[in-house]
Amino acid sequence: MKKRWFCKPRRKLRANRHLAAALALALASLVAAGEAAWGSTPAWVRSAADVPLPKYPDDTKAVLLLHEQATTVGANGDVTTRYRRVYRILRPEGRSFGIVTVEYDNETRLNYLRAWCIAPGGKDYEAKEKDALESSLSLDSLYVDVRRKVLSIPGSEPGSVVAYEYEQRQRPTVPQDVWWFQDEVPVRQARYALVLPPSWEYHNSWINSTPRKPEQTGSNAWTWEVSDVPPVEEESDMPAWEALAGRMGVTYFAPGAAPGESHASWKEIGAWYSRLASAQRQDTPAIRQSVADLTAGQTEIWGKVQALARFVQSNIRYVAIEIGAGGYQPHAAQVTFANRYGDCKDKATLLAAMLGVIGVKSWYVLVNSRRSVVNPDFPTMLGFDHVILAIQIPDTQQPRLWAREDHKQLGPILYFDPTDPYVPLNYLPESLQDSYGLLVTDDGGELLKLPLLPASLNRLILSAKMTLQADGNVSGDVLELFWGAPAIELRTQLLSVPEASRQALLEKFLSSSSGAFALEGARVEGLDKIEDNLTVSYHFTASNYAKSAGDLLLLRPHLRGTAYALDTPEKERKNPVEFPTTLGESETVEIHLPDGYQVDELPPPTKVDNGLLSYMSGVEADGGVVQYKQLYQIKQVLVPTTKLSDLRQFYQQVNSDEQASIVLKHRVVDHPR
Repeated sequence: MKKRWFCKPRRKLRANRHLAAALALALASLVAAGEAAWGSTPAWVRSAADVPLPKYPDDTKAVLLLHEQATTVGANGDVTTRYRRVYRILRPEGRSFGIVTVEYDNETRLNYLRAWCIAPGGKDYEAKEKDALESSLSLDSLYVDVRRKVLSIPGSEPGSVVAYEYEQRQRPTVPQDVWWFQDEVPVRQARYALVLPPSWEYHNSWINSTPRKPEQTGSNAWTWEVSDVPPVEEESDMPAWEALAGRMGVTYFAPGAAPGESHASWKEIGAWYSRLASAQRQDTPAIRQSVADLTAGQTEIWGKVQALARFVQSNIRYVAIEIGAGGYQPHAAQVTFANRYGDCKDKATLLAAMLGVIGVKSWYVLVNSRRSVVNPDFPTMLGFDHVILAIQIPDTQQPRLWAREDHKQLGPILYFDPTDPYVPLNYLPESLQDSYGLLVTDDGGELLKLPLLPASLNRLILSAKMTLQADGNVSGDVLELFWGAPAIELRTQLLSVPEASRQALLEKFLSSSSGAFALEGARVEGLDKIEDNLTVSYHFTASNYAKSAGDLLLLRPHLRGTAYALDTPEKERKNPVEFPTTLGESETVEIHLPDGYQVDELPPPTKVDNGLLSYMSGVEADGGVVQYKQLYQIKQVLVPTTKLSDLRQFYQQVNSDEQASIVLKHRVVDHPR
């Protein structure tokens, strides 16, 4: 039961490194477990295994027969939580449920860990804590006091029932608990038990689920149960799993708790964090001297803000040291400044202190690096994993402050993430847009919806001039202009590798969207200036691009090899679609025809708009030159399940149009006899 979050870099990785590490440890633990002893399986495991199951789809890899979480709060604030899980493995892909991973730290004691397996033949096996492999968890961190035990349950094969139980004891910083009763596989039965000291109270919130009433099982003790919970299946382009899964949040507190101690509202949570972090923002003579040096020559206050923001982005390396309260409380600004490293909350704290030197106010904004994970119905610190700043805008004349908001009390503020080194000051990282953030002021916390930047600010403009030969070969020159999210993505990829590797990476990036074209002389401009647009130019050739059909040539004018799809048609999609960002892509292609050919047929113009996305294209011919234009826009980032059929139809229309060809006919010239 982890009761504190860890501040991590915002940029989402394509591979889940934590999962990869866990699996590697699990494979090693298979050897460590060796020949596990036959054991006496507990009655609660056998009882869960005997429960009859309904009919599940054939591709169901496992069923969670029992998910039990029992939390007991002591009068001194200590919390003991026992976890039990029982799975029936149905398919080979379900073997992973026989791997138990438990995390703990210096404030969380693991009292015990044990596991069992009932094999299809009736034999039972037992695995104990001594069989687990232990490791530290320090990815992206200089030091984190989190450790992990990974235990592989022997006999975890299709037809087996695997179970495990462990108990943790801690004194949490945040007096809350979360019961995640939905899983990636069907849940037959889930149970949550809460025992509080006499006279203590609780509030609970149900998220992504219908509220259930508890059964009182004793003096100040309650139990909630749910059954036959469908899975949250992994699907492409779905929102974060945590944004969809059903759960219940519980906040418990002693009678007469002082304001802010109960964490019962966003205002109280903000007040608690303000008390925890405000003293860390103090400047020092060294910080003041650095501010003077960095802003020397800047006459406008906005130029000074830019200089300080860029310093923290570029010169303070991301390194986390999170021990105990360090999961929540930032280090003092002077420590981060002296070390030249820190995590997100440290970098935000240092920038706040430096801005204070030039008289610019700023406030913490607590966010989650995955959109929609924070739910407004459950006030909690447990949903945040990242910190950015809201900066009071000193000059409202600035024309390009896209991530700004006019706050009713604070006036114009600008959201800024000082952790991400490639996001300019006037832009908000895409995963934070259209998501909730907790603005922390001296008066407490206020949950705000962060702005969604329009498609016009996330642009990719392609212009090309190409020459078609009579044999169907083409050659041409392309200029691509990136700004907003596309520029950040490409800039991040290129600047994250050694300079010697950038050319190959760039060609791979361009080839992925340009079909079978051979690229030559790709060049990037504006790479090191994150406030500017990014331009890429290159020459290309392609053999047999236009297809011969008798005396006709069939020419597809659309250059990019884009294909849009929404999963497989034979399986109904269950989850919404979430795009990373809004987007505006435009393409203008000028094609010079070979001598002796003329346009015989042009594709009709296309225009599609379903309110969420839009697309239009058109082709015009003028003598020996054809011009193709296309505009594709993503206007909203979330497509609800009720709109999935509209999205699928949109993709079908776009794909059909992009495959349409211009028909060119060879002219027959009559010569006089």
